[in-house]
Amino acid sequence: MKTLSLLLAAVLGLTLAGTGYARQPSVTDPGLPRALPSDNSPVTVSWTDPTQFTELKFSGNRWEAQRGTWVTDLARYLQSQAAKKLAPGQTMQITITDIARAGRYEPTANIRMNDIRIVKDIYPPRMSLNFTVLDSNGQVVVEGERKLVDHSFLLNAGVTNTDLLRYEKRMIDDWLRNEFKPGV
Repeated sequence: MKTLSLLLAAVLGLTLAGTGYARQPSVTDPGLPRALPSDNSPVTVSWTDPTQFTELKFSGNRWEAQRGTWVTDLARYLQSQAAKKLAPGQTMQITITDIARAGRYEPTANIRMNDIRIVKDIYPPRMSLNFTVLDSNGQVVVEGERKLVDHSFLLNAGVTNTDLLRYEKRMIDDWLRNEFKPGV
């Protein structure tokens, strides 16, 4: 009897754990914040409503496209990399207004293939953002809107890089390198 009770408790525990584990986070969850915590970083990153992002509107499989934490992952990466480009005392405010990740979920004859992202050069990564850089006195140093796109993202694709956001991160790196050149 004791063994049966333990077995039932274990099955119930695994079932409850499994349902929590099976639920993938969704970038469209209205309860999620739309900004990163400052964490003493000189860069603040926020984003508009992800349901309006190109990634979701034109993905070919909206349900797969909205799964995961890719919006916050890209925002964190943008925050950490942009902070390295600022002069001492400067701060930066960034608002991401659109994201289209590299690749697309293409419709296929086999319905089970709709959850596979097809990466081709006709689906480059894109990101639109607004930014403002302030000096230590709060005066605007530079501000603007940028529409980032990397049409050659497959030419420099690292075969050993398995990061699912590698193309988008490299696009961010390229923008920061070109926008904030040393000594400017």
